[in-house]
Amino acid sequence: MSRTKLERYGIDLPLLPTTSVGSFPKPDELKRARAAHAKGELSAAELDAAARQATGFWIDKQLELGIDLLVDGEMYRGDMVAFFAESLAGFEIGGLVRSYGNRFYHKPIITGQVVWNGPMTVDWWRYAQSRAGGKPVKGMLTGPYTIMDWSFNEHYAGRRAATMALADVIRSEVAALIAAGCRIIQIDEPAVSVRPGEMDVVIDAMRRVTDGQDAYFITHICYGNFDKIYPRMLDMPVDNFDLELANRHMEMLDLFRAHPFTRDLSVGVNDVHRHQTDPPERLAERIRAALDVLPPERIWVDPDCGLKTRTVAEGIEFLDAVVKAAAIVRAETQTCWETDR
Repeated sequence: MSRTKLERYGIDLPLLPTTSVGSFPKPDELKRARAAHAKGELSAAELDAAARQATGFWIDKQLELGIDLLVDGEMYRGDMVAFFAESLAGFEIGGLVRSYGNRFYHKPIITGQVVWNGPMTVDWWRYAQSRAGGKPVKGMLTGPYTIMDWSFNEHYAGRRAATMALADVIRSEVAALIAAGCRIIQIDEPAVSVRPGEMDVVIDAMRRVTDGQDAYFITHICYGNFDKIYPRMLDMPVDNFDLELANRHMEMLDLFRAHPFTRDLSVGVNDVHRHQTDPPERLAERIRAALDVLPPERIWVDPDCGLKTRTVAEGIEFLDAVVKAAAIVRAETQTCWETDR
């Protein structure tokens, strides 16, 4: 069982552990610092200091709220793909394209062989872990398939070749995180469900990233049509799937009833595409619905996607509701679970 793997690392999470997908809202001070840096009015070192201050704010806030597995909040990233492209050889950063709604990002262009130049996230993980009061902090990476899919490819022969080259560099980053002491690593693959015909590419790339690497792996998948990729996605070599259940009215649980879900499940219980979370008792109902499908030791609890599109106050409200909902169901479940063990 995956819980046994965590215990081997000395990580003792409670029943129904709480966490988040990874990205948090940037405080106004950091937004102003990023704008000033873009205009050449603030140095890279000054921007780095502002990002560290914002990271510290969110680590402190997670501890205050009682989150069990922390994240750094990605204060140092402008975008989940462009951040990595900017750090790797073989990329240029292109013009703005629409990602969704009124949000845009600078789409990377693969212009040559992609090369890992050294750790991209390790120092940020170390800093967050040093502030975490002994609680574990997840390593946070974007997966090779999503980086490929959200970039223009002007170098490799095809999508598979580009994805596998990126898998090699993400593998190097995983190894660097593990060497630094990180044992829970999330590899986000939101693009996975968009092209069901490429699941073989997704699975092969994730295998190249994780094979022989001694860590507990989570992948976050959102968007798309899960009917087309389930149960094939269970062949991805990860321990935990973090899924956008609340936004889909928990309908994915029907898929899991039809074909057993064989991994740990991070249940997204509040829909972050709204500006206000449902109350904790409503979220608790969603956790109970997941317990009809999976045993409690295989369920984790979090918001259903990243919180970066919310305000700081909204982000705190979403996290607080998750903690309170998990506590409600944990109190109902703990005694029976301990007896069964």
